[in-house]
Amino acid sequence: MIAATGNDTTGIDADETTAAETDAEAAPSDDPHDDPAASDEAPVTRRPRPRLRWGRLLAYGLLPALALTLALGAGYLKWQYQSASDTATARTQSVAAATESTIALLSYQAATADKQLNAARERLTGTFRDSYSSLIHDVVIPGAQQKQISATATVPAAASISATANHAQVLVFVDQTITAGGGTPSSSASSVKVTLDKIGNQWLISDFTPV
Repeated sequence: MIAATGNDTTGIDADETTAAETDAEAAPSDDPHDDPAASDEAPVTRRPRPRLRWGRLLAYGLLPALALTLALGAGYLKWQYQSASDTATARTQSVAAATESTIALLSYQAATADKQLNAARERLTGTFRDSYSSLIHDVVIPGAQQKQISATATVPAAASISATANHAQVLVFVDQTITAGGGTPSSSASSVKVTLDKIGNQWLISDFTPV
């Protein structure tokens, strides 16, 4: 009886051991190396999308561009203002020069015509200076000395036609009175388009055309 009981107990333990080993083989393993799928494909980790940092965008992109645009705009406005200022100055100076030079060219006294008209020639430039020199030496000065001719010119009005920093045209209205010997003075009115070029610091007449 005792031997039989011992044999039965041994049989039960063998069955339980076999069942435990079977369950252990069927249960999934915690070791990733034991999982064929885990060894073939690594898990994919998604990186978070970088956030758009508006402060950095403004600091490194928009603000410099805006600053450059403002600087260019300010530079253009300054240039435009300076250009307008230079043009206004050229208009004022050229009108004054045309007025003074016209009076000098057309005014002389019989006794001092040579001195006055040669001084007026210094207000001229280019081919017009040459033409004026020939006229006064060949016609005006000899006539003034021989016939005692004097002339007085005034400019009641003058207006700028166009002007740049170095070139201008001015419309000049001229009243001239001429006296020959002891005769009665004769007066005339005319208008002249005066072209001037700025050479150095002086506005000099380069053309003198009656209109």
